[in-house]
Amino acid sequence: MRCSMWLRRLCVGAVALVSIAAVSGEASAFDDSKYPNLKGQWDRVGSPAWVPPGAPPAPLTPEYQAIFEANLADQAAGGPGDVPSFACIPQGMPMMMNLYDPMELIVTPDETYILISHVDDSYRRIYTDGRDWPEDAAPTYAGYSIGKWIDEDGDGRYDALEIETRRIKGPHAYDASGLPFHRDNAAVIKERIYLDKADPDILYDRITVFDHALTQPWTMLKKAHRNPNPRPVWLSEVCSEDTNWVRIGKDAYFLSADGYLMPVRKDQPPPDLRYFKQK
Repeated sequence: MRCSMWLRRLCVGAVALVSIAAVSGEASAFDDSKYPNLKGQWDRVGSPAWVPPGAPPAPLTPEYQAIFEANLADQAAGGPGDVPSFACIPQGMPMMMNLYDPMELIVTPDETYILISHVDDSYRRIYTDGRDWPEDAAPTYAGYSIGKWIDEDGDGRYDALEIETRRIKGPHAYDASGLPFHRDNAAVIKERIYLDKADPDILYDRITVFDHALTQPWTMLKKAHRNPNPRPVWLSEVCSEDTNWVRIGKDAYFLSADGYLMPVRKDQPPPDLRYFKQK
């Protein structure tokens, strides 16, 4: 009995040692000193608008310039325009990178994660394991992203993360103004994320969009600042708790404080009530 018990303890101890060795091996395989320090909470610098004040207008084709102007007219009349997030649809790429709420970056050897608590807690998964584009990946609002770490000066440390994102599910826009993407949902977005060399608490995201609604590729530089608090507060957002907008079909309505459906613009017809008994 004592021998059996001794053998059992020896076996359990051996398994524990193997497990510890395996975990230690995995930990030592990831040398985070090679990567830039992206830890912490990142807040946007400046307006979340895609086109900052004074910047040139969007290089839209005539067809999509007309769509954008119709969207602005709808907003001026009280409607939401072509802004998918009004109905709690995730903002997706590239709108989520406007950082309406703070961002967190988590770096692992094979993937980098971007977490943003806005419109139902958005996240991105950026594959850095050298994979090619899969043939069967379903479109998502954040898209499918493949990245590559770059050592610019050959010092053995990475300086930037270059990302390409495809298969972005529509509808999606650039920002709350409703700047449109082409409805073929074939946009490709390339990014370069890097720290300011003079101030490691400043992060840049250079975003270039290739889309058939544009007359040329369009590049915008986004800037974020690291929160100096080492233990920042992270919020979680549930979009449906904070909105009074109601989408029925393609139309938007407003839910009043007393629970009644209201029009959002003058002379707006009510929704189709064919399945309700009319008095």
